[in-house]
Amino acid sequence: MTMLYDVLVRSRHVEGGNIAVIEFESANSTVLPKVEAGAHIDVHLPNGMVRQYSLCQNPSDIGVFRLGILRDPDSRGGSTCAFDDLKAGMKIQVSEPKNLFPLVKSKHVVLVGGGIGITPLVSMAYQLAQDGASFELHYCGVSPERCAFVDEIKNGVLAAFTSFHFKSEGANHREFFQAAIQDIDKDSHIYTCGPNGFMDWMINLATTQSFPEQQIHKEYFQVEVETGGDAFEVVAERSGKIILVNAEETILQALAREGIEIEMSCEQGVCGTCMCDVLEGEPDHRDVYFTDEEKVSNEQILVCCSRSKSARLVLDI
Repeated sequence: MTMLYDVLVRSRHVEGGNIAVIEFESANSTVLPKVEAGAHIDVHLPNGMVRQYSLCQNPSDIGVFRLGILRDPDSRGGSTCAFDDLKAGMKIQVSEPKNLFPLVKSKHVVLVGGGIGITPLVSMAYQLAQDGASFELHYCGVSPERCAFVDEIKNGVLAAFTSFHFKSEGANHREFFQAAIQDIDKDSHIYTCGPNGFMDWMINLATTQSFPEQQIHKEYFQVEVETGGDAFEVVAERSGKIILVNAEETILQALAREGIEIEMSCEQGVCGTCMCDVLEGEPDHRDVYFTDEEKVSNEQILVCCSRSKSARLVLDI
C-alpha cells in the first residue's frame, strides 16, 4: 500500500493567472521524504478525488512538497478543486513521492516543457545544475504573464541554461526545434512534458531525427481514453471469480461490481496505480503508461482503461 502523509498547506499563491503554486509541510512529527527529480505525489483532495501532480521544487529543499496546479475548466473536477479549495493552513493527505519520469544519467539532457508541463522539468533542471551536468531547458508558452515560475527561472541558477519560447514575444517553438535538433548530439536524452499535441509533435520530431526510443522521455498529465468494445470475461484467479466485463464498462468497474477493490487514481492509464499481472489472455492496451515493449510482453495491464483482445483474460487478483 502507498504510504500517506498528513500535510498542511504551508503557502499558496497564484502565478500566470490560473496556476496555484502550493507548498505542503508535514502536519506532525513525521519528516517528509526527499524528493527525486521527475517525481509526483497523489493528492487526496477535499472533494474526495485523488489526483497526481508533479513536484516542481529544487530536490535539495527538504521537508516540503511544492506543486504547480493549473485550474483547467475542462477537468473532471480535480484541478478545479485543488485550485479553488486548497487554502493556507488546510490539512490533507498526500502520498509518498513516486517517480515514473526519472532522470537517466547521460552525456547531455534536453528538457522541453510546454505550459504547465514545465513543472517536473523544473526539478530536473535544479538537479542537473547541482550535479554540474550538461543540459538545456526550453520553456514554451503563450506568454510570460500566463506561465508560472518564469521570474524564478529568470532570476535564479537556471537562467543560464534556459531558453524561453513565448508566442507573445514572436517565438515559434516548432520552427526553432526543427532547426535546433540537427545540432543536438544523438547520445542526448530528451524529456518533454506539456499538452498532448505538444508532446506528440516533439516526440515525433525526435524519432524522425533517429533518436532511439529509450532516449525520448515523456510524461502525460491526462489523455483521451478510448472507451467501450466487445464484452469479455475476466478471471480473478486469487479471488476465485469469473466476471463479465460489459461493452461499456471498464475492468475496474466490473471488478468493483463483484466486490474486488483495486487501488486506483487517475482512471486514464497514466499513473500505473491499478496495474495487475496478466496470467493468460491478450490485453488490449489503451494506456500511455507502459512502453511499447512492455505492451508487447502482455505481462501486465492497467484495468482502469485497457480491455481484452481475447475472450477471456486471467488476472492475478
